[in-house]
Amino acid sequence: MKHFLLLSFLFIFNINFAQEAKIKKEKWHWNNGPKQDTVIGYTQVLKVDNVLYISGAVTTELTPAGITTVYNDLKASLASYGATFANVVKENLYTTDIETMKKYNNVRKKFYNGDFPAATWVQIVQLYVPTAKLEVELVAHLPK
Repeated sequence: MKHFLLLSFLFIFNINFAQEAKIKKEKWHWNNGPKQDTVIGYTQVLKVDNVLYISGAVTTELTPAGITTVYNDLKASLASYGATFANVVKENLYTTDIETMKKYNNVRKKFYNGDFPAATWVQIVQLYVPTAKLEVELVAHLPK
């Protein structure tokens, strides 16, 4: 009887606290039908639970106008799930010229309105798009 109670308890515990085998993913990709790019193989925004994983937005111009374009594209990605830059908790920035990016950092900072996320900036030799000079990706949290 003792073993039956123990096995029953373990069975009920397992059913109630087991994780699902498959996570629920929601996708957004520039309002296209399949909500992902099947040629390259990515989605612009992937939502899991209350977290948004936003693929990099790029520019070929490391100028105030080019940087503004990147952050406006990220703003659209955030808005696809009702988020803003206030929801951003992590930013990864990849550039082929870190000194120029530092020079124009004030353009980026305007989008955060003084509420900056954790950030990593990396200078690299080349991005996926060979002519690109800047790519920025974000992680944002939505309220539960």
